Amino acid sequence: VAAGTGDLAKMISERNKKKNIFYCVEPNKGMFEAGKEKLKSYTNIKWYLNSAEKLPFKNNSFDFYTISYGIRNVTDINQCLKEAYRVLKPGGRFFCLEFSTVKNELLNFLYQKYSRLIPLIGKFVVGSKEPYEYLINSIDRFYNQNELVDLLKKNEFSNVEFRNLSNGISAIHSGWKI
Repeated sequence: VAAGTGDLAKMISERNKKKNIFYCVEPNKGMFEAGKEKLKSYTNIKWYLNSAEKLPFKNNSFDFYTISYGIRNVTDINQCLKEAYRVLKPGGRFFCLEFSTVKNELLNFLYQKYSRLIPLIGKFVVGSKEPYEYLINSIDRFYNQNELVDLLKKNEFSNVEFRNLSNGISAIHSGWKI
């Protein structure tokens, strides 16, 4: 979900020698079209132009649900998580890779300073700083690791845990539908 141009689906598909079927859900028509075109040779990857809050799948359909750098952009995170839970089979696992809260004070200070430069670099490189300001602001406003754990638990996921990457710049959260 929030598949973008399908890079994660492509990587996992290749690691599984294209033996599994992947369903890429992307709400942005431009990203959807670009991903579908880019991965048209992958007959095991199916594309759906939908939001995370209203998935076009039956209950208990999937063994895994992944969302990568997209959950902080959904309109209603609780509805997104309810849909994730709904479409997972009992015993299915939810994975979420997202920017998070840096736990090391020195690294956090440096990261915050670097983050403030990103919009300026965007303006210089692509001529617009607004998308990069949105990116930084959306990361700053998003849940920290423990808050997201609590939110997953409130939405019925069990055995919820997270693993920090790069001292918490990103984190992988997971939970099970039991």
